[in-house]
Amino acid sequence: MHIKKLIGLFILSLALVNCKEESIQITQTQIIPIPNSIELSDSFFTIDENTGITYDDNLKVSAQFLKNFIETGSQITLKKGNAIQFLIDETLEPEAYNLKVSKNEIKIKASTDQGSFYAVQTLRQMMPVGLENGAFSENEILIQAVIINDKPQFSYRGMHLDVSRHMFSVEFIKKYIDALAMLKLNTFHWHLTDDQGWRIEIKKYPKLQEVAAYRDETLVGHYSDQPHQFDGKRYGGYYTQEEVKDIVQYAKERFVTVIPEIEMPGHAQAAIAAYPELGCSDQPVEVAKKWGVFEEIYCPNQKTFAFLEGVLDEVVELFPSEYIHIGGDEAPKTRWKNCEHCQALIKREGLKDEHHLQSYFITKMEKYLNSKGRQIIGWDEILEGGLAPNATVMSWRGTSGAVEAAKSGHNVIMTPTSRCYFDYYQSENDDEPLAIGGFLPLEKVYGFNPIPEELTKEESKYVLGAQGNIWTEYIPTEKHLEYMAFPRMLALSEVVWSQPENKNYEDFVSRLENFHQRLDALDINYANHLYEIEGDLISDDGKSYYELKTLTEGKNILYTLDGSEPSVNSKVYESKIPIIESSIIKAAVFNEEKRLGKTFSQTINYHKAVGAKITIDKQPHKAYSGSGIEGLVNGISGSDSRYGDKEWLGFWGEDIEITIDFEKAKKVDTIRTRFYNGKGQWIYAPKQLDFKLILDDGSIVYDEKSLNENNNKIVDLEYIFNYPKGLDIKVKSIHFKIPNYGTIPEGKQGAGNKAWTFIDEIIIN
Repeated sequence: MHIKKLIGLFILSLALVNCKEESIQITQTQIIPIPNSIELSDSFFTIDENTGITYDDNLKVSAQFLKNFIETGSQITLKKGNAIQFLIDETLEPEAYNLKVSKNEIKIKASTDQGSFYAVQTLRQMMPVGLENGAFSENEILIQAVIINDKPQFSYRGMHLDVSRHMFSVEFIKKYIDALAMLKLNTFHWHLTDDQGWRIEIKKYPKLQEVAAYRDETLVGHYSDQPHQFDGKRYGGYYTQEEVKDIVQYAKERFVTVIPEIEMPGHAQAAIAAYPELGCSDQPVEVAKKWGVFEEIYCPNQKTFAFLEGVLDEVVELFPSEYIHIGGDEAPKTRWKNCEHCQALIKREGLKDEHHLQSYFITKMEKYLNSKGRQIIGWDEILEGGLAPNATVMSWRGTSGAVEAAKSGHNVIMTPTSRCYFDYYQSENDDEPLAIGGFLPLEKVYGFNPIPEELTKEESKYVLGAQGNIWTEYIPTEKHLEYMAFPRMLALSEVVWSQPENKNYEDFVSRLENFHQRLDALDINYANHLYEIEGDLISDDGKSYYELKTLTEGKNILYTLDGSEPSVNSKVYESKIPIIESSIIKAAVFNEEKRLGKTFSQTINYHKAVGAKITIDKQPHKAYSGSGIEGLVNGISGSDSRYGDKEWLGFWGEDIEITIDFEKAKKVDTIRTRFYNGKGQWIYAPKQLDFKLILDDGSIVYDEKSLNENNNKIVDLEYIFNYPKGLDIKVKSIHFKIPNYGTIPEGKQGAGNKAWTFIDEIIIN
C-alpha cells in the first residue's frame, strides 16, 4: 500500500467553520473499506457556492448521487463547471476508480458508472458526517488533497436478509441497501420464502398471499427452551409486486443487484399450507409457528413443477438479476422415502436414492431458469447427489462444499457459519440480545479469507466472493437487526473489497471508532464493543498469569481482583497479573474522564489441572478452536448459553481422546466437565465417556460414565473416584475417550449429517 504522510492509515477531511474568525473544525473521516493505494498532499480543495460539477453522460448516476449528497446535506448548491469532473477511463476495470483531489479540482475517473459510484462513496467518507443527516450548517467543505487508486478484490460482495421469519418495511429495506452501497457491497440476497412465511406476491397463486404469508402465532424465547411457548398473535404480510419493483429499482440506482431466493425443495411448509397438493401426503398443514427444519417438502410431480415454474415466471419478471437463488438446503427426505410416486420416480429415472432425487429436482428447475436466460445459486446441499450443470454453490456448512465445487469447475460464494452468520452472538456479555447461538466477534469476521487454503491459484478463481447472512428467527425489529449487522458488515466489506496486504485489524478498529460518528448520523443502531476487554490465562515457567488487553489506544485498563467493580481509584493494569488461587477479575476501560464500555468479569477456578500437560489425538475444527487445547485446563469455563466462545472446543463428527499428565502425581477426588447440547445447531452431547487413570504405582483403572442429556442445553458430567479405604492413591495421568454422537437422525435439524461435539473446561479436584 503506497501511503505518504498518512498517520494511522486515516484520511483527514477539514471543514472550514468560519474563515473570518480563523476558526477551523477538524473532522477525521476514515475510509472503510480501505482503498488499495493512497497518496496524501498538504493542500485542500474547497466546495462552496462557486463549485461546479461536470460529468460524462455515462457517469450520470454517480455524479447525481454526489450532487444530491452535497445539496441535501448542506446549504451548498453546485453549479455547472469543471471544479468536480467525472471522466471516462477505458483502461480501468469495471468496478475500479481513480480519485484525485487537488487544490483546484476533483477528478474522478472510471470506465463505468459503477466504478465512479464507488469513488463517490470514498469521497463521501472524506466529508463531514453532518452531510449525512443535514446537520452540516457551514458554507464551505474542505477536502484534503489525495490520489486514490482502488478496485475490489472480489466481484461478488454480498449481504443477505431473511424476511420470512420476521418481516421488515420497504423503507428499512432501502436503508439496508443504502448501507450496502456506502460500503461498496454490490449484492443483496433477499430470502423471501420459508416454512414460516411466504413474502412475495405471486398473482397466479393468490393463496400464497392469503394463507402462506401468515402464521397463527410465533415461538417466544429460544427454540432450546422447553416447553415451547407461543405469543398467540397472528403474524405475517408480503411485499406486493409494485413494492418489489420499487426496491429493485432503488438498489439498481446504487449499483446493488437484488438476488431473490425462492426455497426448494425443502423449507416449503408455508407454500404447502396454501396448496396441500404440492406436498407428498396431500394432507393440510399449517404455516410453521416455530423455527427449525420441517419434514414438509415439495413432491417432485408435475403439479409441483408447474407451480414452481409459474412462480419463477413472475419472479424473473420482477428481478433482472443474472442469478436466482433456489435454496436447496436442509431438505429432509422422510416424505420422499414414504412416497409411492417418489420411489417410482427414483426407479424410473435410474436414480440412486433420495439425494439423487434432489439433484434431479434441482437440475430440472435449473434447466427451466436457464431457458429464461438465468443462472441458479443454491446452498451447498445441492452438491449432494450430483451438482446441477451450471449451478453456483453458496457454501455455508464450512468450506468443504466450496472446495468440492471449485475443484469441479463451479463458481462459489463463501458464507460459512463460523465467519459470516451475523445472527450469531458478537459479544460474551450476558445482556446481549437473544440470538440463535454461536459466537462471531468482529475480529473473527475481519480475519476471514474467502479463498480456502485447499484450492490452487487456478481453482481459487472460481471463488466469486463472500456474503454475510442475517437469519431473523430471533431478530423481530429493525433496530435489533441493525445491531446484529453493524459493525460486522463493515468488517466484511473490507474482507471482500480490500487487498489482504492492506488489512490490519488494529488499524480497522481505529477507523471504525471514528466511523461510529457516521453511523450515528445515519441513525444506524450499531453494536459498540470496541471498549471491551479481552483476557487470557497464560503459563510462563510453570506459573499462571492473567493478561488483559483492549484494542482502542490511548486509554487505561483499571481492574480489581476481589470481585468489586473497577473505578477511577482501581489499580491500573500495566503487566500480566500473577494467579496463585481462584479469583474474580473485574476490569474496565477508562479514558481521562470516565469509564468507557462495560465491565469485564472473569472467574478463575484454580483447580488441580490448571497448567497441566494436555494432549489430544484430533485438532478442534478450525472454526471452533477456542483458545486451543490448553483452554480445556486453563481454569476458565465457557458461556452457559453460547458454544462458540474462546473456551468451548468444537469437533465435527470425530471421536476424540484427551490425555492430562501431571508433573507430580496428585490426589484426585472428582473429574468434571460439560458438553453443549444444541440440537438446533447440530450439536449433540456424547452418550458416554470412557476413562483410563494411570496411578502413581503404575496400575491402571478403567471406567466409564453414561450421560443423561434430558434435552438440556448443557450436559454436565461428574466422575467421582472411589478410593479403597485407608489407601493414599495418587493419579499420574488421566485419559478420556469421547465418542461422537454419530449421524443426526431423521426429522432433526441437520438430519443425515455428522453431529458436532462441543466440550468445555475439564475440572479436576
